[in-house]
Amino acid sequence: MIAETAAREMQPAARTFGMELHVLKATADDDLDTAFTEAARLQVSGLVISGGDPFFVSRTERMAALAASHAVPAVGAGRAFVAAGGLLSYGGDIVDAYRLTGNYVGRILKGEKPADLPVQQATKIELAVNLKAAKALGITVPLTLLGRADEVIE
Repeated sequence: MIAETAAREMQPAARTFGMELHVLKATADDDLDTAFTEAARLQVSGLVISGGDPFFVSRTERMAALAASHAVPAVGAGRAFVAAGGLLSYGGDIVDAYRLTGNYVGRILKGEKPADLPVQQATKIELAVNLKAAKALGITVPLTLLGRADEVIE
């Protein structure tokens, strides 16, 4: 469940590793059930959930529950997904993103023109792993990955 642009960019990488990439779309609550059911039917080795989409962000707990109930290893973009029971997350630190946004707002309120402000992007990336979810899925998380994780939920 990722943006189509991202899917097009991932397709060559998937082919390189001999994998097939399936794009499952969800824009409404009922679509989530359908997407996870389809992922389970396809016996996918993993599911990547788009990080920046407000639809997905607002349904973090539901998606983690669906991933668990369908036994689908799922990766989300935020720590909240892992805290809700998802397998792992890898993405920008939301606190850092809000800090950058606050700095922009402050500069604009002080009179700077938005067009004159530099483009910025969060540079702090977080990795969170849920060992309980991994165990339920029968996945052994390599120690090298655990060692690099910012947070490990047991």
